[in-house]
Amino acid sequence: MTRALLLDRFRWAGGHADLWPVFRDGAAFAEVVKALAEPFRDAGVTAVCGIESRGFLLGGAVALELGVGFAAVRKAAGLFPGEKLTRETDPDYRGIRQVLRMQRAALSNRDRVLLADDWIETGSQALAVRDLVAEAGAELVGCAVLVDQLDPEMRPRLGRLHALLTAAELPEC
Repeated sequence: MTRALLLDRFRWAGGHADLWPVFRDGAAFAEVVKALAEPFRDAGVTAVCGIESRGFLLGGAVALELGVGFAAVRKAAGLFPGEKLTRETDPDYRGIRQVLRMQRAALSNRDRVLLADDWIETGSQALAVRDLVAEAGAELVGCAVLVDQLDPEMRPRLGRLHALLTAAELPEC
């Protein structure tokens, strides 16, 4: 049911994937969040990370669904007080490297962390988050995404990956 809901709201806009209609529909958003969280309910998750911007929305909502806190991961620009951990990503699907930042105090060695995001393609940002989580002393238990386009060779480096759709299921651009 969640798969059909996502496909119904998915659009291509100017050659770019548009998942924003999912966030505008409260019932759809709630169903998506529940479906992202479900496989991790018994995984001992103590925090959810999300990368700005859609990862903030999904990660925050999944954290609420699981009854745990949220740890923000910001890109290079923007105010982010306190001591930070940083990682530069490998090039993304556009060939761009991002600098990701997380507050050092956001996680501890007692945390088991889930990364929630909208799309995973190269895995470069997820790997950088995995490294940030490890530097904080915590453990990344998995990733929950709306759309999976990850190369199968990359999967072992990320661990458990739960996706609601694969890119191959999306309508053509």
